[in-house]
Amino acid sequence: MSRIFLLDDNTPFSLSETLSCGQVFRWHEENGWWQGVCQGRLIRIRQIGNRLEYSGCDETFLVYYFHLDADLNSILDSVNKDEYINAAIEKHRGLRIIRQDPWECLLTYICAQNANIPFIERMLSNMSEMSGEVIKTESGTAHAYPTSEKLSLVCETDVSGCSTGYRSSYICSTAYEIFSDKMWADKIYKADYESARKEIMRYKGIGRKVADCILLFGFQKYESFPVDRWVDRIMHKYYGVGDSEKPLSGGEYEKIRKFGQEYFGRYAGYAQEYLFADR
Repeated sequence: MSRIFLLDDNTPFSLSETLSCGQVFRWHEENGWWQGVCQGRLIRIRQIGNRLEYSGCDETFLVYYFHLDADLNSILDSVNKDEYINAAIEKHRGLRIIRQDPWECLLTYICAQNANIPFIERMLSNMSEMSGEVIKTESGTAHAYPTSEKLSLVCETDVSGCSTGYRSSYICSTAYEIFSDKMWADKIYKADYESARKEIMRYKGIGRKVADCILLFGFQKYESFPVDRWVDRIMHKYYGVGDSEKPLSGGEYEKIRKFGQEYFGRYAGYAQEYLFADR
């Protein structure tokens, strides 16, 4: 049974921009309907103007997950510093940063290293089918993300059978550590950005970019400013920082990341997402 949520004039939201910008990988669109798996739910949703029609979750979860309780206009005003970001905002207004589950986000971005979108989707789907609980709804059946407990109990050989390659050891090691520490997410939530970044980079296979993605999408550290080759090029072209002709070294990464945070402020992650969407 579908539910209806009406967006008011002060709540700009674009479902398609939000779900297609590269922050989540288990959502797919068909005939105007998006269907995705998150936090043990299989959600089906479409947008027609200011009307959201959805099933698979309640309104509280919908608002939380899609960050609809945030004043997006104020956030965008705070980062709208120049003509380049202004153009991106005008073109993609309504893109919101999803509040992902910390563990699901961490697992996603370990898989996302050196991988394209179809490959990331395949790894996540394979692991979910191997160890995730079955979700049954009126709109279909899917497998939830595997919990850290489930993945901590399977061997690297099983995980590598999910096409994860060299990431298998990272996944197994990190799953075990997280399952063994029930307060891991609370500690990161409560820490300031720099401390949280150091904490999350302790886990095997998590470097600068992966940590910054996890902090932005999984822990709502909106000052986080992940840098990949696209962001490197954008920041060099428009802001004269970094060198897109050279490999992105650790030092260059930090230079670009810190510039983005200082220039755009506490919502630098939103600026990054809009610039990335407009690449």
